[in-house]
Amino acid sequence: MYSEKVMDHFQNPRNMGEIEDASGVGTVGNAKCGDIMRIFLDIDEEGVIREAKFKTFGCGAAVATSSMATELVKGKTVQEALQVTNKAVMEALDGLPPVKVHCSLLAEEAIHAALWDYAKKQGIAIEGLQEPRADIHEDEES
Repeated sequence: MYSEKVMDHFQNPRNMGEIEDASGVGTVGNAKCGDIMRIFLDIDEEGVIREAKFKTFGCGAAVATSSMATELVKGKTVQEALQVTNKAVMEALDGLPPVKVHCSLLAEEAIHAALWDYAKKQGIAIEGLQEPRADIHEDEES
């Protein structure tokens, strides 16, 4: 069963859409279930995320985790956004059913992929950021 917060973020997603000329764009998916998540970040000169948007093709939990992930990173520095984990996304949504945990993993990895893209475009290294995986599986919980 889904929490009220999951249902709210699914039925009223925050930050849906894309950012033209985004500072960083990250796309990840789960080949097994077909979910695809893309996160767009607009990052200012001080490394603060001014705006975050998403486009997700997938189930309600994928939409809800995308929505919550963008809410969690807005206003944060790049380093703070890197600390947003799948567990933080799940906690902010008051939990997910076990079979939907992979959606929160997608959200975490989409943030990392967008930060990776930003770092590449800027020619910088972000401490603690590893190259993201494009295909996320349920058995890879962190």
